[in-house]
Amino acid sequence: MTVGQALVEFLAHQYTVDSTPAGDGDVRERTIPGMFGIFGHGNVAGLGQALKQYNVTDPTLLPYHQARNEQAMVHQAVGFARMHRRRATLAATASVGPGAANMLTGAALATANRMPALLLPSDTFATRVADPVLQQLEIPHDTGLQVTDAFRPLSRFFDRVQRPEQLYSIALAAMRVLTDPAETGAVTIALPEDVQAEAIDVPVEFLRDREWHIRRPLPEKWALESALSAIRGARKPFIIAGGGVIYSGAEESLRRLVELTGIPVGTSQAGGGALNWDHPQYLGGVGATGTTAANRLAAEADVVIGIGTRYSDFTTASRSAFQNPDVKFVNINVASFDAYKHGSQLTVIADARETLDALRAALDGFHVSAEHAARVAVEKRAWDTVAEGALSPTGAELPGQAEIIGAIQAASDPKDVIVQAAGSLPGDLHKLWRVRDPLGYHVEYAFSCMGYEIAGGIGAKRGLEALGDDRDVIIMVGDGSYLMLHSELATAVAEDIKIILVLIQNEGYASIGHLSESIGSERFGTRYRYLDKSARNFESGELLTAVDLAANARSYGIDVIEIRPGSLAIDQLSAAVKAAKASSSSTLIHINADPFAYAPDGEGWWDVPVAEVSDLESTRQARAEYVEQRKKQRPLLG
Repeated sequence: MTVGQALVEFLAHQYTVDSTPAGDGDVRERTIPGMFGIFGHGNVAGLGQALKQYNVTDPTLLPYHQARNEQAMVHQAVGFARMHRRRATLAATASVGPGAANMLTGAALATANRMPALLLPSDTFATRVADPVLQQLEIPHDTGLQVTDAFRPLSRFFDRVQRPEQLYSIALAAMRVLTDPAETGAVTIALPEDVQAEAIDVPVEFLRDREWHIRRPLPEKWALESALSAIRGARKPFIIAGGGVIYSGAEESLRRLVELTGIPVGTSQAGGGALNWDHPQYLGGVGATGTTAANRLAAEADVVIGIGTRYSDFTTASRSAFQNPDVKFVNINVASFDAYKHGSQLTVIADARETLDALRAALDGFHVSAEHAARVAVEKRAWDTVAEGALSPTGAELPGQAEIIGAIQAASDPKDVIVQAAGSLPGDLHKLWRVRDPLGYHVEYAFSCMGYEIAGGIGAKRGLEALGDDRDVIIMVGDGSYLMLHSELATAVAEDIKIILVLIQNEGYASIGHLSESIGSERFGTRYRYLDKSARNFESGELLTAVDLAANARSYGIDVIEIRPGSLAIDQLSAAVKAAKASSSSTLIHINADPFAYAPDGEGWWDVPVAEVSDLESTRQARAEYVEQRKKQRPLLG
């Protein structure tokens, strides 16, 4: 077999095995059920030939999927993996040079989100028989350095198959990392173009079915007892549920624990879906984009129980969220790297579901005080009232983003999946989207990559279809993110993958514009305008009306519904979402929004440095406010 053929057949026989939350048997599924590829001289004769050969001899072995952009291939793999709770993902092969380089952003996104993705970038000749080749990077001080070396700091695993015999150990090591919940992320195998096409005698054992059991380590006795002691002694405990709850399938275990104890819960972006929005103990998102309910309870908490969270700056409100001077952190995480964050000495390095079940068994009889329980209920009701008002139609000619979210929510089904990644939408969704299913909320916010939304949403839909799940995927995207990467709409059309895309026209970068204003830069460079040649800026020119995004989407062959500005825009949006759900085809809904109509404040803060000195009065005022906000930061959380 060639190296390319051997790798394709090897990947087709890898299986992930995981225990079910109900304990009624194991889940077994293909770890890599398909491969994306954009071909060039670096991979067309290797992996490209192998995929073609198996498409003829055994079409179901490892199905091939086309893509239009290499970065988007990785985004699709991540969206797929999210729907499979990291048990399965997709592989992606790209050619030498720019093809490989285009996957770098996707690699960083997968690793930042702790999401598995298998990347197979091509490399130049290992023999250097034709040196330099087309698209080769030449560095005089180290001629061995190539574009693929840029994957090293972005990958949880990186290796290069310099000789055919190396394939066996490299492929097995790659699968180990891909299926390890504490290590997973981008896994990169660089494949020189000549090595891909070389022949080798392949041991039959390498090609047999192989199972990779996901580790679900139990909590150590001493760690569990330390955590229990801290929780039992708490007067105002607070739980932060992160993505680890979802990936472990621990949402039912979390629900049982909080119903037993009355401990309130806030979620990170990745933890959305850990509890349904209307659960009495669920206070919504926590941190910089959180709700007043979650942030007020977090500020007073004496014990914060972090479950499967990375504790990003948005979750901790840049270390300003937790104001109790005696606060302690019980960090439950399968990855020690995350468990020890912010100086915690109460770490439980174990699976989220296993630990929650152990806590529940040991906390029988513990409950927060009646006074604290009442406070939780009051804050939840207060925020729900605020959110209800924000989500309701105003009748404005240009609706705000919050009421757009409200219309989509009202027209969607409980199990539908909302997909987003960048701009102001993640923050508004974190506060306002009423999650009703564990897989119903997918906001990529570790890397917050503009352009992820469409590709990631298509990947999520692929993942659901592979599970036999026909729920709808609703992608929300601003015009800024849409312009970054919309080419995968052609992929959705080509493979008849149904998505619903709501494109919000803000006439520029709404989120960064708001941030720019808050730090005193007056929205500079964030509006889509014609260049004012005399002022040399894009501030005073006319709106860039020549760009028609609805027409662009229509050119891909998907259905487009345009909603004109007017007092009935929200009603029309709701009707459009219902029509899109009823359709069997992909639909883009275009709506103009007021970028200055903001969602309600959740009393969170995000540390974005403001210029210490400036000639602009707006910047000086912003600096004074920034200095005051920084006083709330804690140098170390313990």
